[in-house]
Amino acid sequence: MTTHRAPKPAAPSAHPVERAVTIGLVLAVLAGLGWIAGMIYTLLEWPLR
Repeated sequence: MTTHRAPKPAAPSAHPVERAVTIGLVLAVLAGLGWIAGMIYTLLEWPLR
């Protein structure tokens, strides 16, 4: 009687991909926060000029 086994995954760990995605998301959040801070600064300084 034959046994049907699921094939083993080629890459057992996907941590490098997850790390790259996490770093990308953190950089995107930092860029967004910087943009928001720049807009707030612009709005606060606009009437003074």
